[in-house]
Amino acid sequence: MATQIAVITGAGSGIGRAAARALGRAGFDVALLGRDEERLNATAHNLAQHAIRTFVLSVDVTDAQAMQDAAQQIENTLGPISVWANCAGATVVGQVAALNAQDIARATQVTYLGSVNGTLAALNVMRRRGQGAIINLDLAPTLRDLPLQAAENGSRAALRGFCNSLRTELRHDADHIRIVMVDLPAINTPHYSWTRNLTGKRLKPFGPVYEPEVAAEAICRAAFTTSRSISIGWANSFAALWRLAGPGCREARLASHGYKAQMSHDWAEGPQPDALYTSVPGAYGAEGPFEAKARRLNSPLTVFVSSGLRASLFGALAAMGVSAALNHIRRCRRT
Repeated sequence: MATQIAVITGAGSGIGRAAARALGRAGFDVALLGRDEERLNATAHNLAQHAIRTFVLSVDVTDAQAMQDAAQQIENTLGPISVWANCAGATVVGQVAALNAQDIARATQVTYLGSVNGTLAALNVMRRRGQGAIINLDLAPTLRDLPLQAAENGSRAALRGFCNSLRTELRHDADHIRIVMVDLPAINTPHYSWTRNLTGKRLKPFGPVYEPEVAAEAICRAAFTTSRSISIGWANSFAALWRLAGPGCREARLASHGYKAQMSHDWAEGPQPDALYTSVPGAYGAEGPFEAKARRLNSPLTVFVSSGLRASLFGALAAMGVSAALNHIRRCRRT
């Protein structure tokens, strides 16, 4: 059986680099896409030590034609692409009143349009065979609507809507191409150091933080699942329910605690280089500076919840609620 081919954008560091390792262990040959060729080569060298065949392409995900060309190069060099994971992203953190339109546009180009460009490139080659898996990253429900994160939330919400519409089109056309969203909580990657930060203080993760290997495992599972999405941790499933049942309470909670939960007590030491427009130089790996409190794959709190399992859970809760209400009505009628 021929080896399957996976493509990962943003593969030079962070989640993308961890996902390359995970998919390589799962038996894929891996094409590594990103802006920093030096970090991509470091990832390729790491995979080569485990006899994983790689192909490195330095490309900006915001260039739609370059992404189309990259997909064709990969197919010509490695073989038919079966999995494409869009892991590249960039954002700016700060109050909306402090943001400028140019930075918001750039964050949208990288995170939203970069993922769209990758999805279109993958579709172009996968539709020749009518099968494959395209994986996009989303924010876990616990991270949605956070203050200071309007640029990121806007990009991810747009991507979510894009993928929802695409699924219906693929079903209409009877294509067996799966679109899977991976809902990620805070992940301990270097991006906290190189995100454009307008708060004046150092950034820190909001809520439980997980190591990149956990996000990589979720992406690897998404490559094989038939579910629409995969999330990490039970808290995210209950947060989705809270968003529906008590939006006002959650909004008040985020307004009062959302700021300090994302910023350390230390002031930043002047303007820091960021990766919004150009890659930050340096030998960055997958992990960031919060490993002391980050949950790993072997943590009992690290669980992977598919959309099907989450729907079953919500259905069971709804059935219990209806049953309790009917029993209450019966008791009232008897009295």
